[in-house]
Amino acid sequence: MLPFLSDKLFRIGAAVVIIGSAPLFTILLLAKVGLWPDPNPNPVGPGLLVFVTFWPGVILMAAGIFRSAIRRPGRSK
Repeated sequence: MLPFLSDKLFRIGAAVVIIGSAPLFTILLLAKVGLWPDPNPNPVGPGLLVFVTFWPGVILMAAGIFRSAIRRPGRSK
């Protein structure tokens, strides 16, 4: 198992990215399949949600990877 997957910051960052981008990707997927009322949607609200949550989530995941790399025993110096 990858050591950074158990880090709390990484998990919070991944959750922020997934929760922030899920509405946009759901709308796009439903429109592609034909289940959304508009075949060519312009989801501004979910797009802004992705814009606001993506980079903070990526930064949190990077901090979690960095923190787990520092705490890993037996790393080479």
